[in-house]
Amino acid sequence: MKRAIVLGASSGIGMEVAKLLLAEGWSIGVAARRTELLMELKQKNPGRVEVETIDVNSEEAEDLLLSLIAMTGGMDLFFYAPGIGRQNPTLETKTELLTVETNALGFTRMVDLAFRYMAEHQGGHIAAITSIAGTKGLGVAPSYSATKAFQSTYLQALEQQANMRHLNIRITDVRPGFVDTALLDNAHHYPMMLRKEDVAYEIVEAIKKHRHVSVIDWRWRIVTAFWRRIPRWLWRHLPIKAKSSVDK
Repeated sequence: MKRAIVLGASSGIGMEVAKLLLAEGWSIGVAARRTELLMELKQKNPGRVEVETIDVNSEEAEDLLLSLIAMTGGMDLFFYAPGIGRQNPTLETKTELLTVETNALGFTRMVDLAFRYMAEHQGGHIAAITSIAGTKGLGVAPSYSATKAFQSTYLQALEQQANMRHLNIRITDVRPGFVDTALLDNAHHYPMMLRKEDVAYEIVEAIKKHRHVSVIDWRWRIVTAFWRRIPRWLWRHLPIKAKSSVDK
């Protein structure tokens, strides 16, 4: 039986990915800071779901992840969904530092452990949600766009390291646009909103096809391909006002 660990599975994309993996016969370990909904998932799928409470910023996060992997019976797929993203044009210190702590330090802590585990256990697949926001510096959300760029670059580096060391570890960098979840600020309009169910489906398909990078969906692939070509001198004058708020 294929075994997956889904981190950040209490709601939104993480929960939908967990459901799809279960439907395809996977045995899964799920974790998040809030575990009430995860326990419901376990009750509906007896014998196939293990649950752990993990805050990626906590000192015991690594030990808890190892415990969850052991309870699940191993790990063939590690899917990482936790993250914080808030617009912060006034650079409020707490927001910026918490975003960096979660999206950079917490991400590194968990993904590194998954990589080390797979290096010692015949390989596996690491897939993580970054964001299209990591392709450009966004003035309304400096730490968010910067840490998402960090995540994408880090995954690229791990992919190269796996090849250098001849490890059977595959990496998928998942970059969705705005996703319609309860985590977005509903007081504002978001362009080209995506359904979480559709995003989860595309993620699972990207994992099956061993894609290195998956920008979701086709509209956002066009947008990101375009704005990558905008020169720096022009980009800094663009009034980017789209608002995003994510805290998984």
